[in-house]
Amino acid sequence: MEGSKDSSPVFVPPACKPRRVLPLLSIVLAFALVPPAAALAGQHYLVDLFTRMMIFAIAAMGLDLLIGYGGLVSFGHGAFIGVGAYSVGILSAEGVNEIAISLPAAILASMLFAWVTGIVCLKTKGASFIMITLAFGQMAYFVAISLAAYGGDNGLPMNGRNTLAGVHILKSDVALFYAALLFLAGTYAACAAMVESRFGRVLRGAKENATRIAAIGFDAKRFQLAAYVIAGGIGGLSGFLLANSTEFVSPAYMSWQRSGELIVMVILGGAGMLHGAILGACAYLLAEELLSGITENWKVIFGPILVLVVLSGSGGLTALAGRLKRGLGRG
Repeated sequence: MEGSKDSSPVFVPPACKPRRVLPLLSIVLAFALVPPAAALAGQHYLVDLFTRMMIFAIAAMGLDLLIGYGGLVSFGHGAFIGVGAYSVGILSAEGVNEIAISLPAAILASMLFAWVTGIVCLKTKGASFIMITLAFGQMAYFVAISLAAYGGDNGLPMNGRNTLAGVHILKSDVALFYAALLFLAGTYAACAAMVESRFGRVLRGAKENATRIAAIGFDAKRFQLAAYVIAGGIGGLSGFLLANSTEFVSPAYMSWQRSGELIVMVILGGAGMLHGAILGACAYLLAEELLSGITENWKVIFGPILVLVVLSGSGGLTALAGRLKRGLGRG
């Protein structure tokens, strides 16, 4: 690592490594086949389900940057999704439906919220960090409820999906699906490049030993704050897509339950593995879809499954799948 004279969290994208490219190509290919497969099977709802999976997978990747690579367990990540979604919803209510305005507004608003709150949150660590992120998330939730002009606790319906230069490019559910896939692939590629860059190495080093990172001339807090702001922007992107998917904005997006679900997705898939965040989001939402058809208290069934996955060893479903593959190979 470099010394203190060049310690700013500058991001220089490295060359993409094969171990990152292969999972990305596999993910893109698997998702790209969903709409034609759903059309052949006559199950259009699958397009909506997998669109939702990708939207929350994007948010989970942002959270994985904090938990898996930065060692920062945030319990207020849902607030970033909500801030992004409300940016889109409020602009729509004011007659602004242009993607070129609403998308940057959603990302920048979430990044600004992350920057302001992150400065305070990063003055703490451990359990205190978890609780203060939860507090800020709940503050955002109650602010959304208090916005009577924009629906209050009833939520805010949108005036249709966003347009690009007046063209309704997201009107079709399939078009929105592929837009979400494009953003998913782009987010994965950007996060993978960050993780492999000097920025990512310092962030991982601060997770392991912040004192040693400081001793060689890096300000760990600055890197952690940068990661927190980036994660906020990724959450804002997820909020933009979620608002356009549902054509409705709700304070529930910011609730602590939503933040908790995102943490479960990251842990379930395997923290510290970007494709694990995607796998975890898909597994969680698929379990919700299947188990909720059995009972409305589906989490009673899902809970023990999650415990078994965690007890099987670190790495979640990603590591479990790897061990099964090696076991079958030996067999």
